[in-house]
Amino acid sequence: MSITRRTAIGIIAGGIPALGLRGLPSPGAAGPAPGLPPGIGGEEGPFLPTRASLATYRVPEWFRDAKFGMWAHWGPQSAVEAGDWYARHMYIQGSEQYAHHLEHYGHPSRFGFKDTIPLWKAERFEPVSLIRLYKRAGARYFMSMGVHHDNFDLWDSRHTRWNSARMGPRIDIVGAWRTAARQEGLRFGVSEHLWITYKWYSTAHGSDRTGPLAGVPYDGAQPASKDLYVDSDEVWGSDADFPWTEDQIPDWWRRHWHARITDLIDQHEPDLLYTDGHLPFEEYGYSVVSHLYNVSARRAGGATEAVYFSKRDRDSEDGLCVLDRERGVLDEIRPQPWQTDTCLGDWHYKRGIRYKTPKAVIDMLVDIVSKNGNLMLNVPLPASGMPDDRELAIVGEIADWMAVNSEGIHGTRPWKVFGEGAAVSPADQSSKSFNEGSRRELGPGDIRFTVKGDVLYAFAMGRPGPRVLIHSLGTDSAPHAGRISSVELLGHGAPLAWDQGRDALSVSVPEALPSRHAVAFRIRGALS
Repeated sequence: MSITRRTAIGIIAGGIPALGLRGLPSPGAAGPAPGLPPGIGGEEGPFLPTRASLATYRVPEWFRDAKFGMWAHWGPQSAVEAGDWYARHMYIQGSEQYAHHLEHYGHPSRFGFKDTIPLWKAERFEPVSLIRLYKRAGARYFMSMGVHHDNFDLWDSRHTRWNSARMGPRIDIVGAWRTAARQEGLRFGVSEHLWITYKWYSTAHGSDRTGPLAGVPYDGAQPASKDLYVDSDEVWGSDADFPWTEDQIPDWWRRHWHARITDLIDQHEPDLLYTDGHLPFEEYGYSVVSHLYNVSARRAGGATEAVYFSKRDRDSEDGLCVLDRERGVLDEIRPQPWQTDTCLGDWHYKRGIRYKTPKAVIDMLVDIVSKNGNLMLNVPLPASGMPDDRELAIVGEIADWMAVNSEGIHGTRPWKVFGEGAAVSPADQSSKSFNEGSRRELGPGDIRFTVKGDVLYAFAMGRPGPRVLIHSLGTDSAPHAGRISSVELLGHGAPLAWDQGRDALSVSVPEALPSRHAVAFRIRGALS
């Protein structure tokens, strides 16, 4: 592909700045700092766009206290309600979503992803009522999708006409969520999945390999929509060996990513920013994160209160950010705060999918919190913007559980050990992400601990029998616990009979329990 052809893409886009125009910095960008790429300069604030400067970052206490967040993984790919990665897989002949698209809309050379965008109307989108529901369920932060791999911005973007304020629902989705979340006192975040779009979207430039339309280009080859489908140099068509790396992503795309995400930060000043992957593109990435932290510091009067997530261990180990484990469960307490992000079903809404049960979500939450982590739960929204009845029932049951047990979740820290009973089988404990499917169902013999002040909370992770034995709290047990002075059951007003023996703490449990799922004991004296 020639430079002339690529430059024409920006002209087709209607004069919007930085639409595929390789080599242009974002409008109003500062001059280049010495040794840094164009468009990246110094700014007021405690952080410079360097790895060394970002290593001085400290995770804010509000995030460590929050423990639970909700996420709306919602955008134009939700329009057809056929699951995640639709905008990629509908261009892969033989995939489930290709077949779905062919059946419902026709061949992707004639009716492409761009043509599904008007189907996303968000006619039942009620951000205030949803935020209130999530808050009642114990969420202390909320994350909106900012831009997925589909290259469609969910705010009034300065850098692409393909955005929700101009197309589809014609709403600044990020802005609507932000207003609702902050109105209800929740911290607000956005997710960006854009950095890998250059490769991810390349399937739109392909064609069928077999059949009557073999070799006929998909609509990604149409000049009028090249600014949506990205002018990539080759087609990465196989998910099995998809190169989830920065290799072969050109500098023009890195600059464009930098401009788009900087614009998102400038317009909506998020408290949290999630990248689907590692911190990308070296200096461009450092500039985005330092800008996030500096904007937060200016809003907070000095110290940054923002959180950036990366899925690469080294980024968090070097102190730049918080580690995120997608659908991942750890087998030990991590010294630094971390997060699992997971979903009730598929990431984008899919009709008829089997959801996680309320017990599965609650078990994950308690297990993760006991290991110094947070859980961010995606409730995938249908095209309308209103969760389906099954989703609402699950969130409602989580809210009922939180009404009784949130004392042992919010504002807590891990104890000496996370608990008794592993969540993941030994064969799967080395996995870093995507190991939640290997979790076993936790039962009453599985215990998880949290600490707040002078109180130790012990969660029995299933409906216990008449007595619960907590072996870590015996007088001769390791780790050493102090002489217990009282044991109470959260949500139960009557006193409990208990005995601290040499090998275990034994607690009598009432027949009528205050929670359907994990129950929490408030224990004093054990920390002395």
